[in-house]
Amino acid sequence: MDLNEITPVILTYNEAPNIARNLERLRWAREVVVVDSGSQDQTQALVATFPNTRLIVRPFDSHARQWSFAVHEANIATPWVLRLDADYIVPMATVEEIRGLAAGDDVGGYRVAFDYCIDGRRLRGSLYPELPVLFRRDRVSFVQDGHTERAKVTGTIGRLLGRFEHDDRKGLDRWLSSQFHYQRREAEKLLSTPWEQLPWADRIRRTRVLGPPLVLLYCLFGRGLILDGWPGWQYALQRTTADMILSMLLIQRTMSGGPRESDRLP
Repeated sequence: MDLNEITPVILTYNEAPNIARNLERLRWAREVVVVDSGSQDQTQALVATFPNTRLIVRPFDSHARQWSFAVHEANIATPWVLRLDADYIVPMATVEEIRGLAAGDDVGGYRVAFDYCIDGRRLRGSLYPELPVLFRRDRVSFVQDGHTERAKVTGTIGRLLGRFEHDDRKGLDRWLSSQFHYQRREAEKLLSTPWEQLPWADRIRRTRVLGPPLVLLYCLFGRGLILDGWPGWQYALQRTTADMILSMLLIQRTMSGGPRESDRLP
């Protein structure tokens, strides 16, 4: 695959701790499109230091609409898009694998697995799912799925053998404030989806009490993070805290008989 036929696309909002490390690994790209939601930190200034980037500022409405704009309305000229979060790192070995791809007409995109990192320390496992990241621009659409978006790709979806790194260096205070926002949306999703349509993991979360202890045990022992020392504990406790916030929101809904005014989504 000709790398000149691929445009990396990144959404940002106050990503100064991450964005430069991401863009440094994308110097191979002819153009990188960054759609920023109005960052108040140094994100936009850092993006401007990379000559192959094009910055677009668009007010945020939802992840699905922001991605739809970025891919379909940002005047991207290439047939392929590489969809990245600001805290993703694309290793050069994976770039070389992409260069060697021979995608037939039936192939709509490729998914990839992630190595999760805590302050640069790669963990032996995580709960982060495989995601479609490389796809033909005319074969992808985006739907809102809880607190984030889901890419729907038509055609065959291949799998890259290489992996991406997820390495978010934003502080714990930012993470905690984001989680309440995210888990409100997850609560809406869980309560609005019929029980029989939920995957088993979401059914456990909707019990309100089983999710947090099970996710802690699964992270530490099922994924082996207890062997990663303090970084493993930090990740396990982060995931447990996220599920605890979700459980408290679900319990609050149960006690109040419905959503509180403060929990309604904008």
